[in-house]
Amino acid sequence: MARLINLKTFTDTRGSLTVIERVIPFEIKRIFYVNGPDHFKTGGKRQHMKQAVICLKGSCLIANRTGTEEQHFILNTADQCLLLAPEDRHEMLEITDESILMVLASEPFEHEECVQEPRQYEFSLT
Repeated sequence: MARLINLKTFTDTRGSLTVIERVIPFEIKRIFYVNGPDHFKTGGKRQHMKQAVICLKGSCLIANRTGTEEQHFILNTADQCLLLAPEDRHEMLEITDESILMVLASEPFEHEECVQEPRQYEFSLT
């Protein structure tokens, strides 16, 4: 199941410095970011890798499902990181126009290993 972790952040009058060091539980082999609501419509895939998602700007609701369990996470600060396991199926919802999401992945992207599953359920926000 997915889980949120807090990233160490140092703040003073000059601004904030957020550090991603020794908190990601896998070796990072790929880093990418997506921005603009139209780019998020590719959610709903299950990938054979671990991922860490950080919302650098804006906000995003991520709905996650593993088996019969469903979770919802709101990412709206750059000091939160959502860890996703290979068995997690997640979708990005309620994305603000200015959103930028950065993803750290445990494996390089291989299109043939990406599992696009038909949506068999509806995420409920209640």
